[in-house]
Amino acid sequence: MSLFQTPPDKPEDAPRPLNVSPDRVAEMDEQQWYAEVYQGADAPQLTVRAVALGSALGFLLAFTNLYVGLKTGWGLGVAITAAIMAYGIWTMLLKAGVVKTPMTILETNCMQSTASAAGYATVGTIVSAIAALLMLSATEANPKGEHLPWLVLGLWTLFQAALGTVLAIPMKRNMINREKLKFPSGTAAAVTLYSLYSEGASALKKAKLLVWTAGLSAIVPLLIDLQLSKDKDGNPAALLPTDSKLFDWLPARGTHAAESGELVANKPSDWTIVMDHNPVMIAAGAIVGLRVTVSMLAAGILLAYVVGPLGAEASWLSPITGKTIYATSVPYKAWKEIGLWLGVPIMVSSGLLAFGLQWRTIVRAFQGVRGGTSGTSAHEKLVAETEVPFQWFLIGTLVSGSGCVAIAAWSFGVPWYYGILAVLMTFVLALVACRATGESDITPVGAMGKIMQLTYGVLIPQSTTANLMTASITASASGAAADLLNDLKSGYLLGANPRRQFIAQVSGILAGTVATVGGFYLLVPDATALTGVDGRAPAFPAPAAQTWKAVADLFKDGFANMHPMHQQAIVVGLVIGAVLLVLETIAPKNIKGWLPSATGVGLGLILPFQYPLSMFIGAMIAYIWTKRSAKSAEDYLVPASAGIIAGVSIMGVLVAFLNNVVLA
Repeated sequence: MSLFQTPPDKPEDAPRPLNVSPDRVAEMDEQQWYAEVYQGADAPQLTVRAVALGSALGFLLAFTNLYVGLKTGWGLGVAITAAIMAYGIWTMLLKAGVVKTPMTILETNCMQSTASAAGYATVGTIVSAIAALLMLSATEANPKGEHLPWLVLGLWTLFQAALGTVLAIPMKRNMINREKLKFPSGTAAAVTLYSLYSEGASALKKAKLLVWTAGLSAIVPLLIDLQLSKDKDGNPAALLPTDSKLFDWLPARGTHAAESGELVANKPSDWTIVMDHNPVMIAAGAIVGLRVTVSMLAAGILLAYVVGPLGAEASWLSPITGKTIYATSVPYKAWKEIGLWLGVPIMVSSGLLAFGLQWRTIVRAFQGVRGGTSGTSAHEKLVAETEVPFQWFLIGTLVSGSGCVAIAAWSFGVPWYYGILAVLMTFVLALVACRATGESDITPVGAMGKIMQLTYGVLIPQSTTANLMTASITASASGAAADLLNDLKSGYLLGANPRRQFIAQVSGILAGTVATVGGFYLLVPDATALTGVDGRAPAFPAPAAQTWKAVADLFKDGFANMHPMHQQAIVVGLVIGAVLLVLETIAPKNIKGWLPSATGVGLGLILPFQYPLSMFIGAMIAYIWTKRSAKSAEDYLVPASAGIIAGVSIMGVLVAFLNNVVLA
């Protein structure tokens, strides 16, 4: 089988979408799929134009996920967005006469696999372990910290994404062909592609809306981030402020020392209760929904009016420094001083307990990996010609796994035998994570990372770097493996060749690595972008990284050396997280939607208040839109939100380049 294919010369030569809908395909067994759905090895899908466009879109969408991940800790799937954008772009190029033939549905599917690998699989480690490592490198003497060398970070990101991609190979046939796991995101991408090629006019409207919202929202970073002006002290400043103190008419608790030394009453803005001018969190909230964002907002209010002020009153004489310290030193740091130690345990305990309650999924994961053969010898021969060869898994795991072990040893001080153990554990945990994705559309990347952090916190408790980097291997590879299986599910429902789609996925990793590594250096020139400076909230609070850093710090410093209120917060948080998860598990379906989200509560405590507020506003907009016109919201809510996120984040990276390189 040749590697790349030639696209159709004439529009009439392009294969049309199947007459069988993805819903019907999902119910077929493997032999029926080969007989009625599979479009053959010669159907154009892995073409140079598909991979090139996928890499370009993935390169841009990687900035989107990096930006949103550093803001919220979430990673947004890019497959559907890439499919809509590619369809719209190619249609416009076709009408303009720039290209001669439309991209086939299988080419577009291959394209979104490439874009997905570039825009999703390479981002996870940057927004979590790498950002946490940068914060750990910051000291009082050097608050800016130290970045990893670009070559180390690039290879680390590349090897982890590659490892996750090849780990999915032995799981694919059993989970998708035989067990027919749903993989909801992959199914949604297939349905989207099917509708794009069946309802072209409607699809083009979605694409145009996405482009328009992206273009309009891209103006915002030019106004609030691009440093074209000077402030009253002569320092570089943007044309407009990043936030407004709209809520300072409300009461606030506590006092703080002014520059003159006298105590003054706190205002809500001192507790980061301000209105953020950046619309990206509003768009993210529209996608996330009300339950999580209401929980975030409630937790943020609790932090500003109860937990934070209590921390400001809780003094303690440190046995290490001999100085009196407070659980909350100043109001604007409450989210990362006391909120962190309450919010992180909530998410850790709920995540690990949810993982444990999925014991049936875990058992099925290990039973399923044994596989076995079925069907006639002719059928198995056809399978062997189309599925990804097992040798690719062996070679890919050896190369990418060895790369991870080598970099972990040379750059992060992880003994080689512990590095090998991390790769072996990654395969086991990725197997479980992928099955959870197939059954529930939730990839427990956080839980996988915490299991590794707990493991290496015991094995190498003195090294926060080893704790972070070994967990990074598992979390990043698990996310990449689940992402590939979602894409392979989409291809399966459309009759694609899985081997060609795998090649498309691998092709996107390089573009994604360049985008995420370069974007990280631009958006986060030093640790102060993550920690804040001069009384202001950080540009990127990086909640995922805050969580990883907290766990690593706990093992390094020891529970007994923490502020007593921080110790109490950890215990209370663990209990709250477990209780919320148990309530959600036993509650009737009609009540679950009204229960607080453990993830939302945890995030609300470890983010500056303006971010939960913006996300709540976005969720309310989406709720009202859906109530007024459910059909319109179903068609256009996600494209509009995705356009805003894409426009702000891509322009945000460009503005960061201008600020740090051109205008510096």
